[in-house]
Amino acid sequence: MDAKLRAQMRTELSKLHKKLGTTFIYVTHDQTEAMTMGDRIVVMKDGLIQQVDTPHALYDRPCNMFVAGFIGSPQMNFIESKLIKKGEEYFVEFGSEDTKTTKGVKYQIKLPAEKNASGKLAEYVDKEVVMGVRPEDVHDEPRYLEQFADIKIKADVEVTELMGAETYLYLNVEGVNITARVEPTSTARPSDNIDIVFDNAKIHLFDKETEITICN
Repeated sequence: MDAKLRAQMRTELSKLHKKLGTTFIYVTHDQTEAMTMGDRIVVMKDGLIQQVDTPHALYDRPCNMFVAGFIGSPQMNFIESKLIKKGEEYFVEFGSEDTKTTKGVKYQIKLPAEKNASGKLAEYVDKEVVMGVRPEDVHDEPRYLEQFADIKIKADVEVTELMGAETYLYLNVEGVNITARVEPTSTARPSDNIDIVFDNAKIHLFDKETEITICN
């Protein structure tokens, strides 16, 4: 089916499910279909169940990097980072600072205290982790730049895509490719160097070796 007919069929199947009031099992490789039609979703990889949960839980609290990357469009940004601790506060550090040439920048993003509700962060201090940030949690809007003024990040704009109700920015931060899903009023253009911020309450951390979630 073409895209328009697929969208129409999703609506018809959802109506049918509500009318019959019985259990449907629907198999799809399209995460949009799964998210819009399912009450509970089973995410599988190589024949093994990764996570069984509601669409919202899968999106907000993925159990590993595979689920985090599969659910959501555009895909979640994954950034190789290091977890550090200053006093009682935890920070995620990434970038490419060169102490000999003074080129490059290392950024440190403070994690809210609730990210350590389980107490897991202590065992990852000074270790490499993978930070996950969804494109919609990367912002260039003035109100966010003001709100998170202490964690501004410099980014080079490589490509912009105006989608109508939103704009996709494809960015480069110290050699790391990042996708941002921002408001259509964004003035960013290719070759611009702009300020962006991450919503630190929405940051995900993953074990670099096992890819299991440390915190959501």
